Amino acid sequence: MPTAPAVPLVPVLLVPVLLLGLLAGPPASAAPAARPATATAPASDPPATARAAADPRWRFYSADRRHYRSGWFAGRHRIMIPFGCTRAPYYSPDPRCSGGRGFHHGLDVAMPCGTRLKARIRLRVVGSAGLGPAYGRRPLRLRSHRLGVDVVIGHARRVRVHPGDLVPRGAVLARASDDGAPDGCHLHFEQRALGGGLSSAMHPRRLLALRR
Repeated sequence: MPTAPAVPLVPVLLVPVLLLGLLAGPPASAAPAARPATATAPASDPPATARAAADPRWRFYSADRRHYRSGWFAGRHRIMIPFGCTRAPYYSPDPRCSGGRGFHHGLDVAMPCGTRLKARIRLRVVGSAGLGPAYGRRPLRLRSHRLGVDVVIGHARRVRVHPGDLVPRGAVLARASDDGAPDGCHLHFEQRALGGGLSSAMHPRRLLALRR
């Protein structure tokens, strides 16, 4: 009776090795490559305050470093020049102020160009003749008979309202710009007596209703 041929040992020894390899998964070199950074979701735009802080033209003449919201504008922004006596170099010396300082009749809020300016209250648009070039080419004068005040907004562009318009609360009035301003884009917000001139300007902070 012929003898059976000897079984080769190499294939038999490879079987457990192959089984172990299958249980262990693919080698490290076969793992999927990490997703490149460009494939991740794009980061959101930086906040308006971060963009504003990068404007090299801005000079802050206020010790208040907080950023505020208001129904008059979009975003959160910092006061650049407060109302009253100031060391900002844009104003002639005023007898009300010591040390040759000038008097600022409004409140300037630094914000990026194009920031939406809105009506916080119901207003009537009135003519802006007589405001002068310091307010820019298209300043706004808005009137509230209920409160007995006029609001003057300077350095605006893309103005959406016209004299005679009755503007509802929340409506977009214009966009902030640097038109007529040597120190970058900002909102100049001024409160005057109803139909009053520059001498009737009063502190506008309460009407501006800044909040953090």
